[in-house]
Amino acid sequence: MIALYDNPFSPFARKVRMVLQLKEVAFQSIDALAIAEHERLVAVNPRAEVPVLVDGEVTVVNSAEIVAYLEDRFPSPAILPVAPALRAKARSWQRIADTLLDAIIHDISLWSWPTHRRTDQAPIGFVEAGRRDLESILAQLEASLDSGRFVCGEPSIADFALFPHISSLKLLGVSLDPFPKVLRWNREMRTLPVVRADLEYVKRSALEKFAAGSSPYEAEKVVWRGDRIEWLLAHGFRDWFQAELVAGRAVVPAGCSTQRDETP
Repeated sequence: MIALYDNPFSPFARKVRMVLQLKEVAFQSIDALAIAEHERLVAVNPRAEVPVLVDGEVTVVNSAEIVAYLEDRFPSPAILPVAPALRAKARSWQRIADTLLDAIIHDISLWSWPTHRRTDQAPIGFVEAGRRDLESILAQLEASLDSGRFVCGEPSIADFALFPHISSLKLLGVSLDPFPKVLRWNREMRTLPVVRADLEYVKRSALEKFAAGSSPYEAEKVVWRGDRIEWLLAHGFRDWFQAELVAGRAVVPAGCSTQRDETP
């Protein structure tokens, strides 16, 4: 059986889980970001990132690569449109979700996500800059959506990549109300069985992992990768990030790749 080195809350892992479920592929899920599973994760991905998919002798790292592998391995139902223009659109929105959306949401959620034990406050203007950029992306998505129910007409990887990020925006103080097409899309996504199953799994996992007041995950140190660092540097928060490095709260892994998967 396929093994997925997983995490209930990682948007990258959520994307892969929804694709596996849409394609009705059986898999074993391992919550690989739990501290107790760290060595097991490093054995399949030295960067200690999720998701990782192991299919027999084949190991695939990086959510976009996993999705491409699954599309080749289990072509029906397809999660890429047939038309080349729509395929390019789907891939483009997956890239925006995996890089820019992830970077902003990761950075400004440090003071609200239950795994982190921050006793400080976000630097002045940090969260506000993130909200402005998120609203800019929502405006782009609003303009990209046509009269269809989904980004490319039928459900595609664009929808499954975007949804885990966009579904978290309310917790960050970003409303979908000014974007009626995005709001409609969000509602349509929630009618899909795989999305309903994903939301239920996330909710159930949050209760199981955090209800007792403890956490199975690293709570003090935050792993920073290229897109996430790039966003905060571009907005002038270099001194804050340098202070995080000096304090030992920020960790930058060696050998950064061009696209990163990790916990939210």
